[in-house]
This record gives sequence, structure tokens and C-alpha cells, in this order.
Amino acid sequence: MKKLIVGLNLLLVLAACEKQETKEAEAIEEPVAKQETAEAPKERSYAQVEIYRTAKGTDERFAQLSSAQFGEADKPVENKTSIYVDPTHTFQQFIGIGGALTDASAEIFASLPQEKQDELLTAYFDEEKGLGYTFTRTNIASCDFSSASYDYIEENDKELKTFDISHDKEYRIPFIKKALAMAGDSVKMFVSPWSPPAWMKDNGDRLNGGKLLDDYKQAWANHYIKFIEAYEAEGIPIWGLSVQNEPMAKQIWESCIFNAEDERDFVKNYLGPTLEKAGMSDKKLIVWDHNRDLIYQRAMTMFNDPEASKYVWGIGFHWYEPWKGGGMQFDNLQKVHETFPDKNLVFTEGCVEKFDYSRVNDWALGERYGWSMLNDFNNGTVAWTDWNILLDETGGPNHVGNLCFAPVHRDKSKKDLIYTNSYYYIGHFSKFIKPGAKRIISSSNYDSINTTAFLNPDGKVVVVILNKNEKKQEVTVWLNGKAIKTESLPHSIMTLVAS
Repeated sequence: MKKLIVGLNLLLVLAACEKQETKEAEAIEEPVAKQETAEAPKERSYAQVEIYRTAKGTDERFAQLSSAQFGEADKPVENKTSIYVDPTHTFQQFIGIGGALTDASAEIFASLPQEKQDELLTAYFDEEKGLGYTFTRTNIASCDFSSASYDYIEENDKELKTFDISHDKEYRIPFIKKALAMAGDSVKMFVSPWSPPAWMKDNGDRLNGGKLLDDYKQAWANHYIKFIEAYEAEGIPIWGLSVQNEPMAKQIWESCIFNAEDERDFVKNYLGPTLEKAGMSDKKLIVWDHNRDLIYQRAMTMFNDPEASKYVWGIGFHWYEPWKGGGMQFDNLQKVHETFPDKNLVFTEGCVEKFDYSRVNDWALGERYGWSMLNDFNNGTVAWTDWNILLDETGGPNHVGNLCFAPVHRDKSKKDLIYTNSYYYIGHFSKFIKPGAKRIISSSNYDSINTTAFLNPDGKVVVVILNKNEKKQEVTVWLNGKAIKTESLPHSIMTLVAS
């Protein structure tokens, strides 16, 4: 009997060990499940394609061309432009596209006649009549695109007892509420600080860089919580936040320097635990929020530290060229995405700088957007945020003269709106790619024709085709063994929606 009991106990121990090994194996496999190679969708037959085009030298702006039917086509040959779309393998999940609701945008919006305010909100946030924006950003306290520099707390108030967002209630909060009312529950908003109050910094200035003093790191972490609570009390849900706008730039406007180790330690020791303690672990924390040039160095420092990394949802980036003039550097995104596939890439800001009213119709404005968006998505980006959604006829207001372009400007009469071609280039993505879509492969056999594609939640395939060249090209688009032929005009962008 004693031997039987021992034998049974041994079997129970072995079974428990086997169960534990299974759990451990599942735990090891879990990160793989978070990667983008989801189960391939069942092959479906796509019959019809709606085609929309915006082209230089024409009146075409989201112009809907005649619908086309997929059918038999000549087999691909080397000297013919072809695009191959493969919906059987899916990659990152799309969150949304949108822009920043800054003080500047809000002030200009308030200056417009009521009918133009309604027009602007429809143009950006209406899913059918406009761009269908679903992703937005706003600033915590002042930024360069504010009419003046300001704080929410009085000097030396380490306990934040004087915290007050009354400044924002004049223009920005009413503007945001109207945008959210137009867009509905689909919009996600993240928030970003440009600088702590001057007295929290070693240079005693909100402007011109400087660093956060050790004595105020917890107070500054608490400041994010206060802002989120105040905005949510106003009925503005906050989806996420970034740690610091452009943390490696000493600007003549609001700025604060966090090197990679500074940001890592601030997240690990202050901001992450403070969000957790406040019950805000669900807020998506974004680090870096600066250019593509140093994004891998920042990712490596942050994500190779498990105690910091556990608090971070994603890494944000801008498109402004680094000081060496190094170009767009999309391959750095790919490196981050391949190395840290459980972290999300977000384009957090971009605009064309050095505003000149004579350039509002310059086709290069829109092409920069199309080129950036297409390549950012192809390298793993899940969401894309333009900078100011509206500026005036001077490229402002901006309290330090850092004047820039926006997709929409108030015109010189101060009563009408100018839609630059950037508006239309953004729309060729945002109008057609829906939140929850998965990126799929769309491969061009010519460098002169660039493309990306997504599989929408309703099963429709969206293909974007960009032609930045002077030459018109006939393009054959292949999908599930069938093909259509279409024409890509010089300096044009097209969106094909297959169903």
C-alpha cells in the first residue's frame, strides 16, 4: 500500500510538472502572438473597384473615376508597371489618422463665421463628407503655436494646489468639444507637454531647452495626472500621452531636454508608477516624440530596460530632417519595428515649415505628406498625426514667429478657407482606411510608382498609389489572380477600394 501511495504521489508530481511546463511554453509563445502575422483571411473574390484620384494640373480632388471590374489580364511583363496586392497575410493594425487641435487652431477657428466653422469641422471629421479623422493631439500648457507662453500653476506650487485650466476654456476646449461632437466616439486624443514651468527647470525658463530639476520630477509627473483629470472632467476623454515633445531639441520656444537615460528613468521611477497609482494604466504612454534619426537609440535605451518598458505602449516620431540634413530615414522605423514588435510606432507630428502665402498651392506640400504616410505605414506605423489642423494667412499665430503650413488656412479676407493639396493627400489615406484595418502587402515593380494597402474590417481592400514623377503611367493592379488597369497621372495620388 505504501508503494502504491508513493507511486500515485509521483504521478501527481509529474502531471503538475507537465502542466507547469505547458504554461511556461504558452508564456514563451505569447509575445509571438502579439506580432502581426495574424491568421490569413479566407480568400475572397473581389469583383469591383472604386477609384479616386487627386492630380496636379487638373481639377481632380478625390475625383471618383469610372468603376472598374477585375478580370483577366496579360501576364506580368518586365516593361509594364504592375502592383501586386496580397491580402492573405496581414501586418500591423491601423488605429487612425488625424491632426493637432492646438491653441493656434482654436483661436483661428473662433475667428471664422459660423458657416465656415461648420465647414471646417465637416471637412476634417465627417466620415462621409470629409476626411474622417479619428486621431488627435493637443498640447499640455503652451507650445510655440500658442499666442503667448503660459502655465496652469502658480510659481513654486509643488503641490499643484493652484492647478487651473481656465486659459484653455476660452478657445481650445470649446473647439475640441465641437470636433469631438462631429467625430463621435471614434476619435482618440493624446496629449503632449512642451515644457514644465520655468521654476521646475535648471535654466529658469519655459523656453530655450533646459532640464527638469530632480526636486520637481514627482511634481511634474503629478502634473500629467492633473491635466488628464481636468480635461476628462470637461468631457474630453484622453486616450494617451507622450512624455515630452522633441526632447532633444533646444528651441527658442517651449522646450525641455530629456536624453534617452533621462526619459527612461523618469518613466521608470516617476511617470509610469504615478499613472499606475492614479488608475491610469490604460492611458497609452508614448516616448521619444521626436525625429526618425535617433529613434532607434531611444527605443534601445527605453525598451531594453524591462522596468521602464513595461509602462510604455509605443514610440512617437516626427518627420523634420535631422540637423545633418539626413532625409526621411524610414529604415530606422523598420529597425525599431523588427526589434521591438510589441511596441507601437506613431507619427506624432509633421508639417511643412517656413510659411509663405505664395506657396499655398505648391504641389510639393501634399507630396511630402503622401510620401511620408505611405512609407511610415509600410514600416509598421499604426497611427499618423498631422500638426495644426488650421492656421491663419500668416502661418500662425505663433508667439515666437515659427510660422508653418497647415492643410487648411484662413485666407486673407479672414472669412474663407484655403484647402492646400496636403488636405487631399492626407484624405487619400484617412477617408478610406478604417480603424481596425490591417496592413497588407502591395508591391510595385517600378520605383517610380509607390504603394501601400490595407484590409478594412468589412473585408474591402484599400490600395493607395503615389506617383511623384512627371510621367503618366498605366498601372495594372493584381489581386487574387485577377487584374484591372488604371492610369496614374504625373504628380498624383490614387486610392482604389476593392470589394
